[in-house]
Amino acid sequence: MIGKLEMLIALAKEQHFGRAAESLGITQPTLSNGIRQLEDQLGVKLVQRGSRFGGLTPEGQRALEMARDIVGQARRLRDEMRFTREGLSGQLRLAVIPTALTWAARIANRFTARHPNVRFSILSRSSQDVLAMIENLEADAGISYLDNEPLGRVSSVPLYRETYALICPPDHPLAGRTTLGWTDLEGLRLCLLTPDMQNRRILDRNFIDAGLEARADIESNSTVVLVTNVLEGGWVTILPADMARMLAGDKPIAVVPIGGGSRQPGVGLIAPYQEPHTPVLQALLDEAQDLAERASAPPTA
Repeated sequence: MIGKLEMLIALAKEQHFGRAAESLGITQPTLSNGIRQLEDQLGVKLVQRGSRFGGLTPEGQRALEMARDIVGQARRLRDEMRFTREGLSGQLRLAVIPTALTWAARIANRFTARHPNVRFSILSRSSQDVLAMIENLEADAGISYLDNEPLGRVSSVPLYRETYALICPPDHPLAGRTTLGWTDLEGLRLCLLTPDMQNRRILDRNFIDAGLEARADIESNSTVVLVTNVLEGGWVTILPADMARMLAGDKPIAVVPIGGGSRQPGVGLIAPYQEPHTPVLQALLDEAQDLAERASAPPTA
C-alpha cells in the first residue's frame, strides 16, 4: 500500500504518467497498474484518464492529502527505528533559496561535524519550490523567507534578517562609498535575479518604496551568473550582504552596503510540522537555532 501511495504522490506532482514513472525508477505500465490497484483497494476512481493524464478526481485529491500524511508517517517510523539501532544517520534533503546557500553550507558543515553518519543533499530552489518540495516529501526541510508568502503549517527557526549590498566594478562611481541609499541606485545598469525568485520581488518593492523602477537588462536565477556579469561586463547587481561578501571574495569587485529600505525579510529553516520531530530533524532544528544565536550574539572583547 505504501508503494502505491508513493505512486499517487509522484503522479500528482509530475502530472504525467511517464515522468512520474521515471521519477520513481519504474516503468509506466507498472505505475498505471499500481494506480489501478490502489483504486480497486479504495473502491473509488482517483485519476481522470483519457489519452493522457487528466488530473485527480475529488476523491483523488482527498486521497493525495492522506497519502502524503501516511507516507510521511511511514518514513518517520523508519527514521525512528534506524535511530534506535544506529543513532543519528541517514540523509537530509534541504531545498534552499539561492540567496541562503551560504547559511545552508554552514548548517550542513556544523551538523555533519557533530553527526558524521548523516549525509546532506542541498538543492537551490525558489521559495515556492521549497514549499512544494516539502509538501511533496521531496525535501525534509528548507531554508526560505519566513514573512513574505504563506508558509502553511510548518516548524520554523529564524536565522537572520536579509540586508543588501551593491556589487560593482572597483572603478564604478559608487564603489568608494561606505554605504548607499536605495535612491542612489537610480539609473544603474542592473543585472538581477529573475522575477520568479522572491528575492527579486523584495528588491522590486524596495525600489518602488524609493520611487524607482528596478529595470534589469540581464536576469538570471543564478547568483554566480550575476557576479560574473559584474566581473566581465561592468554591470552592477544587488544581493544579500552575506552572500555578496562571499561571492566577492578576493575578486576585483566592490561590495557597498545598502542602508535603509522598508523590506528586510526574515529567513529561516522550515520543516514539516510534527509532534514530535524525528531525532534527525530535531537535531537539525537545534543546530539551526544554535547557529542563529551565535550569529546574532554581540562580539566578545
